[in-house]
Amino acid sequence: MIYVFLANGFEEVEALAPVDLLRRAGKNVKTVGIGSREITSSHGITIKADLAESDIVLGNDLEMIILPGGMPGTLNLEKSGTVQTVIDFCSERKIYIAAICAAPSILGHKGLLDGREAIAYPGFEAELTGAVIRNQPVVQSDYMITAQGAGAAIQFGLKLVEILTNPEKAHKIRASICYPEQI
Repeated sequence: MIYVFLANGFEEVEALAPVDLLRRAGKNVKTVGIGSREITSSHGITIKADLAESDIVLGNDLEMIILPGGMPGTLNLEKSGTVQTVIDFCSERKIYIAAICAAPSILGHKGLLDGREAIAYPGFEAELTGAVIRNQPVVQSDYMITAQGAGAAIQFGLKLVEILTNPEKAHKIRASICYPEQI
C-alpha cells in the first residue's frame, strides 16, 4: 500500500503525477484526505480522496508514503497528527518516505534528514535541518526520497516506480508517456 496525503492547498501535479505513474506500474496507491475526503488544491481544484485519514491502516503492507508540497498544503500536512504518526511509523521501520517541493521541510523539522542528502523547493533549504543539500531534481538517501517541485514531479514519480518495482518498468512507463530520457 502507498498512501499519498492530500491537505487543502496541495500542489496538484506533485500529488497526482506520482499517483498516476505508480498506478500505471500496478502499485496499490490510495490518496488520503486530511480533514476531509474533499480536498481543494492550491489552484482551486477540488478532488475526492480515496480514503479519509480515519481509514488508514498501518501494517506490514505499507510500502511508502508520499507528501506533496504546495502552500498552504505543506503547512496543513505538518499540522496533522495523523501525518505525523504515519511519518514516525515509517521512519521507525525504514519504510519509504517521499516528499516534494516544500514538503521535505516536514522531515527536516522532525530531524529525519540529519546527515542525509536531500532537496526541496528553492528557498526551503534552511528548513531541511541537518541535511546535505544536493542541487538535483530528485534525491534518494536510503529510504527518504525528496524532490524540488512541480517541474520535477514526473521524474519524482518515475524514481518512485523504479524504487518500488525495477528500472525496466520505470523505463517502459517513461517511454509510454513520451517522457525524455535526459532532463
